[in-house]
Amino acid sequence: MSEYLLGIDWGSTNRRAYLLDADGQCLRQHADGTGMLAARGRFAEALADLCRDLRVPAGTPVVMSGMVGSAQGWHEVPYLTPDVPLTDLPRQLARLAGPEAPVGIVPGYRLPASADGGVDVMRGEETQLLGALALGAAGGWFILPGTHSKWARLEGERLAQWSTYMTGELFAALGQGGTLAALMAAGAEHDAQAFDSGVAAARVGGALTHALFTVRARVVTGDLPAAQARSFVSGLLIGTEFTACALPAGTELAIIGSPALAARYQDAARHFSLRTRIIDPDRAYCAALGRFMKKESRR
Repeated sequence: MSEYLLGIDWGSTNRRAYLLDADGQCLRQHADGTGMLAARGRFAEALADLCRDLRVPAGTPVVMSGMVGSAQGWHEVPYLTPDVPLTDLPRQLARLAGPEAPVGIVPGYRLPASADGGVDVMRGEETQLLGALALGAAGGWFILPGTHSKWARLEGERLAQWSTYMTGELFAALGQGGTLAALMAAGAEHDAQAFDSGVAAARVGGALTHALFTVRARVVTGDLPAAQARSFVSGLLIGTEFTACALPAGTELAIIGSPALAARYQDAARHFSLRTRIIDPDRAYCAALGRFMKKESRR
């Protein structure tokens, strides 16, 4: 039985790591920008560097989730189908050959194609959702905001459905180049009123590409101060997720996200008369690792 477990949420651009003791308590954690894209071709070295920085005892088992298990990651792990419950993830780890300590990668999930040909996948969010269950969640709707925001519905321990929105990626791209870049650069601080106006604009519906162009039109006609454009776009993009999901008023949403981002989604939810509760993502991830630690201790 190992006295420790190192868990790594290894995404495309960022990496977060947690060292747990035998009781499931987080001893140390670390976050950096050594995501899958930066570590490509040197994953073993990147892991060794991380273990040194976190002072991880030799021989500590490692559990990794996220894009590290994609085709562009360290080792591609096939997707699971939704009939596999989240609680079965500790038994589904893909083992890596080579490292001295046991290293396993958590598989993601693939949603089978729907009647209209739609398909969806996730890598990393499944571990957060397992953590939510470990913390006492009993199904229902969850939002996992980020670069690729996920809306997922759990029925007990199984993923019943989910949808992915490129909200964070699109917001970053709009701020880096194109028609709205200069306007978004003018408003570095969050403006709650402008954010609410963006959410309200999303509730109207219609084509998102048209709604985005109207941001520039609002500024040049004097209807929107340039300093508020960034927050307006944020509200518009996040509000579009809520409009697309169209949940009945009164539905409760569990938001697994950083305080600042979770607060944005909580504000948007009020426009749609939805109830919310926030789950700390670090706490959820460590709770999931506790489930993996129980599995590792039996090996």
